[in-house]
Amino acid sequence: MNLLEIINSLPRMKSGNELTEALEVLPEYSLEICTADVPIRLMALSDLYRIYIPSQMSLEIYSKLYLALLRSMKKKGTKLAVQQKNQNYKAIIQQEYSGIMGGSDSFTIIGTSGIGKSSAISRAITLITENRIIEAENPYTNIVPCIIVQCPFDSSVKGLLLEVLRKVDEVLDTKYYQNALRARATTDMLIGSVSQVALNHIGILVVDEIQNVANSKNGKSLIGALTQLINNSGISICMVGTPESAVFFESAMQLARRSVGLQYTTMSYDVYFQNFCKVIFQYQYTKQRTEITDGIIEWLYEHSAGVTSVVIALIHDAQEISILNGKEILNLESLNEAYQQRLSLLHSYIQPSISQNKQTSKPKKKTNVSVSEDISKPIDNSISIAHLVSKAKNEGIDSVQLLKKYMVVEEVSV
Repeated sequence: MNLLEIINSLPRMKSGNELTEALEVLPEYSLEICTADVPIRLMALSDLYRIYIPSQMSLEIYSKLYLALLRSMKKKGTKLAVQQKNQNYKAIIQQEYSGIMGGSDSFTIIGTSGIGKSSAISRAITLITENRIIEAENPYTNIVPCIIVQCPFDSSVKGLLLEVLRKVDEVLDTKYYQNALRARATTDMLIGSVSQVALNHIGILVVDEIQNVANSKNGKSLIGALTQLINNSGISICMVGTPESAVFFESAMQLARRSVGLQYTTMSYDVYFQNFCKVIFQYQYTKQRTEITDGIIEWLYEHSAGVTSVVIALIHDAQEISILNGKEILNLESLNEAYQQRLSLLHSYIQPSISQNKQTSKPKKKTNVSVSEDISKPIDNSISIAHLVSKAKNEGIDSVQLLKKYMVVEEVSV
């Protein structure tokens, strides 16, 4: 296949606003759901996890994967590919390895956990392939544009290779995996077999959770096997993981050169994050509807550390708690309950802070209470915190309990 035939066999490459709109996923929503029975609303609430709002990261990942697929496909059906097939056959039978084609390319997508790497890859692949198999001619063969596997927790080379064969069998209804098990193939034999299968049937191989190699004695062996697979098949391999894997790849030159790619951290407090929160907040399933404010957006940033998956979890769990306890409202109080009750294990990873001038929580010195409003700002346009404290002192009641009636109060240890 020449480049023009390859491009024609794939969906047209999108860019700009067209790409953004194609990547976006917004489930249908109707205000009528707020009056439905509790079980129906709680089930519909899970639609929050289906929402996908593309960022700059999404656009870059789409372009990277599309071009990687083109480079990989361009090598199939060439004279070198035929020669490589013969060499791969020898590798299976005689364990004589020879990479005639040379590698297509390998790259990494490294980013903080929870920022949406896997979702971005999934959306990109759906657009690139439209979930269809490519039928190539001369010679005739079926090609799976993309195979996604997870790096085994113990970085087992054999486990990864068998998983690649199993995934191919799922799509093409072949029996490579069963044949490998029946033959009790060794790791060396499997490298040859998988190289042959990849050369014939795979466009891109995506290996997720690649950070597992960092803490395993088999880590370098697995990367070595992937390198050999690249050289013996000519396909593109994308390795996806957390920043923990970057340290591993930087430890040696032969690893670093295989891991040039895209790197992402948590989001900054910018227009995208604000728009993201506004869209998610529209999906309300409580009986009382509220509008999002700048204070709530800042609170969400403070208590999510800029991780989008945490934002969605907070808004989801806040509504779930509010529906179950009968308060039926999504506000700072319900959000704070979700943060304290459901996200306690994440507290050590999230340091509530924000680079903006305005904050939603300002702990005072020499006290064990922090409130979500400035002390000089009136509440309900008439009652200030200073007034409430004075009232509590004069009437001999607990000031903290009185404050809680009018605003969200978060108790902290000092």
